[in-house]
Amino acid sequence: QVQLVESGGGLVQAGGSLRLSCAAPGRTFSSYTMGWFRQAPGEEREFVAAISWNDYTYYADSVKGRFAISRDNAESTVYLQMNSLKPEDTAAYYCAATSTRYYSATYYYTQTSYRYWGQGTHVTVSS
Repeated sequence: QVQLVESGGGLVQAGGSLRLSCAAPGRTFSSYTMGWFRQAPGEEREFVAAISWNDYTYYADSVKGRFAISRDNAESTVYLQMNSLKPEDTAAYYCAATSTRYYSATYYYTQTSYRYWGQGTHVTVSS
């Protein structure tokens, strides 16, 4: 069982920045691919970014060039640095983890590919 705990959400003005953290204590953290998803009110959950166990990164088109995902295996933590935030980035952000090494990276864009989920942290971007 992997427990994921997100933090770092909050209220920020458009154009501002936030950094989300997801702690996943455990000796096997480095073997997991970690993802971030988000869900706006009334919308379906959508992929934001992922970082594989071997440090490949993947991004949704809507956040490319603005968001950056990274990981610190020594701290068992994955980060999502969010810059140039827009009101449409307002959502609950969820951290997810999978130990499965898919043959195609397209699987990491899909929420059903992840086994473990955090409780979420809210991000509100005001205009």
